[in-house]
Amino acid sequence: MAIKFGTDGWRGLIAEDYTFENVRLCAQGTASYFIKRGIASKGFLVGYDTRFNSEGFAAAVAEVTTANGVVTLLCDRPAPTPVAAYNLVARDAGGGAVITASHNPAQWNGFKFKPDYGGSASPEIVAELEALIASAEASGDVPRMSLAEAQAKGLLEYVDPRPSYLAHMATLVDVQAIRDAGLKVVVDSMHGAGGGYFAALISGGKTEVSELRADPNPAFPGMAQPEPIAHNLDALMAAVPAQDADVGLATDGDADRLGLVDESGRFTTTLETFALLCFHQLEVLGNRGPLVRSITMTSMVDKLAAAYDVPVFDTRVGFKYLGPVMMSENALLAGEESGGYAFRGNIPERDGILSGLMILDLMVKTGKTPSELLSMLIEKVGPHAYDRWDIDFPESRRELVETRVRAARPSTLAGMRVQNIDTRDGFRFDLEGGYWALIRFSGTEPLLRIYAEATDEGEVAALLGEARAIAGV
Repeated sequence: MAIKFGTDGWRGLIAEDYTFENVRLCAQGTASYFIKRGIASKGFLVGYDTRFNSEGFAAAVAEVTTANGVVTLLCDRPAPTPVAAYNLVARDAGGGAVITASHNPAQWNGFKFKPDYGGSASPEIVAELEALIASAEASGDVPRMSLAEAQAKGLLEYVDPRPSYLAHMATLVDVQAIRDAGLKVVVDSMHGAGGGYFAALISGGKTEVSELRADPNPAFPGMAQPEPIAHNLDALMAAVPAQDADVGLATDGDADRLGLVDESGRFTTTLETFALLCFHQLEVLGNRGPLVRSITMTSMVDKLAAAYDVPVFDTRVGFKYLGPVMMSENALLAGEESGGYAFRGNIPERDGILSGLMILDLMVKTGKTPSELLSMLIEKVGPHAYDRWDIDFPESRRELVETRVRAARPSTLAGMRVQNIDTRDGFRFDLEGGYWALIRFSGTEPLLRIYAEATDEGEVAALLGEARAIAGV
């Protein structure tokens, strides 16, 4: 089979596409990439999450890379993707890989490649990796070395990724002030790799941390998939008001995404959350710098940027597009609708744990609740509502759906004038007032995603309905 990377790495159904044979092909292509670039001795870090047999797949990667003479650093425990990615940077490694399917359902697993800067691989790197993986498959030459032999030869080192990451977080956020603030924080790790991290960072003082689903469970029971969005967070939304807590924080399967629940138990949309993070940096911390957003991200970012006189760069969906712009522009923040946010001073990659710390820092510095902060934001940028529909469809209809949408040239949607149609990644209809609707295919799952942002929920529902009618699904 041809192994193709989506918006962030290669993913497949365990035992169907995602097999040891295919994972070893990914490892061989990666080893060839390291050898080609002359960085085999710099170190290749391998991390893994809490999914079914992720540890075994990570070991299989290390067996192949070490057999190719690539010095390999293998995490000695499950690690969030941002933790593994930060470690490869801190250890000056040549790159790394994380065995994870992030937010996908339990039947999936994946292979995320991280270059030496710790972010998502750029399209150029992805193309080169795919070619090297295809070459490995064609040749059938994939050597393996036992981990015991690799360790004896000095080609393998086991590393604990937690200490350096936790220390780094304390340089980016005043965690002591959060510990001393007396907050009540409920954390939902969704049985993923982020379990225990918030407790390790902010407990031990007056602040109390209550954890839900902190234990690893590869079946991810009680949720459609470990994605921190409203329909998967019923327990968290109930627990926050029940415990009289100040805030709820949720991280996805590999903890690179954040979900936010306010003190009343209301889910705060990912668009609102990113706008709050931008507001924190620009207004509360007084920092300045460009903002980077995907085309699925809120126009509140653009309105904040205008208010604080900073530029905005928008990209296609995926941190393989946002990350390079973030680096080239020395951006202050980057964010996408999926709940992934990145910050200057950290790796150019999504980090759900750091995002949560930044929200807590915003609350501590302003003395306000999440709902009060959202009211402050709305005063600044005006009312915004948002929703997304994920629609399953037969892959056989993809061409037909795309043809229908490509041919559509509506002059209005939900009574709002269409000012522009952006086709860089799907079909985004830019509307008057900075609002929009978007139709695009998922880069990792057989789904059609329809997004909309408008002034209220009624307008959003109308936009989603009209966009779905255009797609004919």
